[in-house]
Amino acid sequence: MKKGKKYNNQLKYNLTMHPSEELRGSKGSDLSGKKIILGVTGSIAAVECVKLVRELIREGAEVHCVVSEWGSKIIHPNSLEFASGNETITELTGQVEHVSHCGNVPDKADLFLVAPATANTISKMAKGIDDTPVTTFATTCVGSDIPILVVPAMHQTMYDHPIIMDNLKELQEKLDVTVIGPNIEEGAAKVAEKDQIVDSVVRALNDDLEGEKITVIAGRTIEPLDSMRVVTNKASGKSGLELAKTAYRRGADVELWYGDVKVDMPNWIPSRSFETLNDLLDMASDLEGTVVVPAALSDFSPKDVKDEKISSSETLTLKLKPTPKFIDRIREDVEFLVAYKAEDCREKAVEEAEKMIEEGRADIVVANSLEDVRPEENRVYITGEDDWVEGSKRKIAEKVMDRLKEELR
Repeated sequence: MKKGKKYNNQLKYNLTMHPSEELRGSKGSDLSGKKIILGVTGSIAAVECVKLVRELIREGAEVHCVVSEWGSKIIHPNSLEFASGNETITELTGQVEHVSHCGNVPDKADLFLVAPATANTISKMAKGIDDTPVTTFATTCVGSDIPILVVPAMHQTMYDHPIIMDNLKELQEKLDVTVIGPNIEEGAAKVAEKDQIVDSVVRALNDDLEGEKITVIAGRTIEPLDSMRVVTNKASGKSGLELAKTAYRRGADVELWYGDVKVDMPNWIPSRSFETLNDLLDMASDLEGTVVVPAALSDFSPKDVKDEKISSSETLTLKLKPTPKFIDRIREDVEFLVAYKAEDCREKAVEEAEKMIEEGRADIVVANSLEDVRPEENRVYITGEDDWVEGSKRKIAEKVMDRLKEELR
């Protein structure tokens, strides 16, 4: 009896809580309390919408889906209902769904995302034609000042049509619609990456770093030993990536400079690459605004660099020479500098961080012990904060940007 009662209680739990709730906020809270309407139209890219909905929920969002007739031929409304935990809107009824969700009403949607958006839907939105549930939602959102994001997806020949180009421009300039992507490849204007769409949604609803120019320098430098070999370090570039994405999500004008990295760099954030420290120094004159330097830059480089590959049969004695200190070189030329400092132990990390602040070598220093560094997590000391911050590199990036915002505002 006890076993059966336990099973019945578990069944009741499963029936009263939709499975999507188990995912809510699992990655972060950037969209917590936000109501997103996803408009799905008749592009084959609609097959990716289940993943997109789930990713929005992982950021804390409440998602409702509205699908056009042709969109429902690509992805079944039940799939979207399963993904979101909310009934999919396939037609407008006496419930006036477009008004109840997106009119000037209490608890109206925070954002309308059309992904994927076909050439047909883009053109109708630009001209105020609303003969599908998706375009009617769009017209209503324009009238009630709800932000709209459009993610085009179609064959490249359609995308290149001059009137489609004009309609996209009209959406952006006349209606203040944000257009995301597309990615032009294999003869198609492919839908933007899921992460780019989510980052753009978050950015549209967050503006606490809007207007700030931030350059993040990530990854590691490599210093050549011969025509084949280099001297480098273990840094992956993950911390810098998370800093750049966090700044982008919070509305900053971000540029990502990166050296040798072990992670994929987002193609939606403007970027530049470098290899050696000298490459980076040559680029330094372009720096302005705030500069954040989590990059692991070489402290030494080979004294003698060979033009040819050194034979592995030779005994090699490697002589190194110190390299210039990058943050000292740029200190006087940037408005605000966030430096990173790594030491063997926590006590030394704190000591060196505070010393850098006292000497005026940086405005904020993020320090850590090498023993705390893990592939996805870290523990850092941020000058001006009372306690160490421990957790995912994304969490730490958010804390660093919180501290930066305090100083800049």
